[in-house]
Amino acid sequence: MTRPITVGVDGSAESLAAVHWAAREAVRRSLALRVVHAWEKSDGEDRTGDVRDALAETAREVTGRHPDLQVSTDVLEGDRVEALVAAAADAETLVLGTRGHGAIVGFLLGSVGQQVVAESARPVVLVRAGDLAESEAAGREIVVGQQGGPDDSAAALEFAFETAAARGAGVRVVRAWSLPTVFTFSPASLKLADEAGGLEQYENKALAEALRPWEERFPQVRVTQHVEMGSAGEVLLTAAAPAQLLVVGRRAHRSAVGARVGSVAHAAMHHAPCPVAVVPPA
Repeated sequence: MTRPITVGVDGSAESLAAVHWAAREAVRRSLALRVVHAWEKSDGEDRTGDVRDALAETAREVTGRHPDLQVSTDVLEGDRVEALVAAAADAETLVLGTRGHGAIVGFLLGSVGQQVVAESARPVVLVRAGDLAESEAAGREIVVGQQGGPDDSAAALEFAFETAAARGAGVRVVRAWSLPTVFTFSPASLKLADEAGGLEQYENKALAEALRPWEERFPQVRVTQHVEMGSAGEVLLTAAAPAQLLVVGRRAHRSAVGARVGSVAHAAMHHAPCPVAVVPPA
């Protein structure tokens, strides 16, 4: 079964930008577009009719720009988080609008957005109101974070390379590292670093090994390896400043107040200047 790209809308400028991002991506990948609005009756009076009219207008605007794109619309009733997570499960990607740089609005208001991103079984892309098609022009890279061993970031790397191949873009793969402390000291890992010629050389070798299967699978994608000492979040955000898309893996954590994403994904979601794809583990 071919999955659509699904986008959540709420009438905000951010969600409208998300619709257009999702439509362009659906066209590139020859996929259908599904536009959904999550509705809770506890929100007040029943405005289902108004919501359906707004969705229909959005669909007309999209098909006006992309006449050959198959577009469907749905009103999802019930708990917002559950509805959006369920919609994501049936999608290739879930796309949502975000304000970022602090407060998150719309579907990403407070704990709702954190839970959607943390619980989604499929990648979630967050798009800001100022996003334009020109940002996807040739020459702007897709930046993706890589950490750990070859399999630790496999899902994020796959998403980044597939997207780059569809766009004819290059990929910058970023691996941040720091000096070991007494808390991270491992004689075995330091022995491997010594054998590689030092810590930085070890990190470069680890990144090259993680990239090998993706470079073989996507030989047409230009790859830049970026190894830098520093905080993973800060290094990624700096590298993503001129990027057309930032891709990060997701490590969801459970707490008494629900699911939440890891610190690197959280920093990317709030502060990256470009759209951000948060990819769950395979």
